Amino acid sequence: MSSAETPYETGRGFGLSSREARVIGGASALMAINVALMAAVAETPLAAINDTLFQVPIIGVIVYGAAITGGELIAERGVEGGDTGIAVAGMVILQLAFGVFGAGILSFVPSDSRLAVLGVTAVIVAILTAIVSGYVYARSKSFDHWGSYATYSFIGGVIAIAIGTFVAPVLLVGVVLIFLGFILRLGWEIWRLRDRRDISVGVQTIGVYVAVAGVFVHVLQLVIRFFARE
Repeated sequence: MSSAETPYETGRGFGLSSREARVIGGASALMAINVALMAAVAETPLAAINDTLFQVPIIGVIVYGAAITGGELIAERGVEGGDTGIAVAGMVILQLAFGVFGAGILSFVPSDSRLAVLGVTAVIVAILTAIVSGYVYARSKSFDHWGSYATYSFIGGVIAIAIGTFVAPVLLVGVVLIFLGFILRLGWEIWRLRDRRDISVGVQTIGVYVAVAGVFVHVLQLVIRFFARE
């Protein structure tokens, strides 16, 4: 391995390598499929699953959290082991988890406004992703600690939502912490894409997709709240 291909590289620069382009392209394609799935599922009875699960907020968080974590682990194991069937199974779980969750949020919007809501959400997420990416690529340092911070934020969010299940005002704290966790996870994934060339393209594509999807569903909730006030 040449010095330019070391596992940990912290050089500056904004030009995308072909490897980075493949990861970003793959994650974008997966996200596009997920958005289409959200729109489709929002028209079906599956969109009501959120109402059932989040009657007790911590139950909803546990169910979706387990589905997302499990789906990612299964997909990554399939990619690393060269088993397409396992990789696809994991990806189906991820697509369904984010798709059904997003559809449940989207179902509160009139059908004729859903395309606009999804479009505004996509633009905001693209801007957030560009800001985080620009920050990571502009700094010649390791962002490995962001992965730990994301984990702490997720754990804090789950604890806050567990408390908020009984003390409603604390729910907002939990939602904010989980949203922050996905933002930090996104920064960490972008850093891994920049510096960790020892990780396979497939695994990094899945990681970036999960981070962006997590940010997307949270921004979607904010956009819908804004539209509801108009």
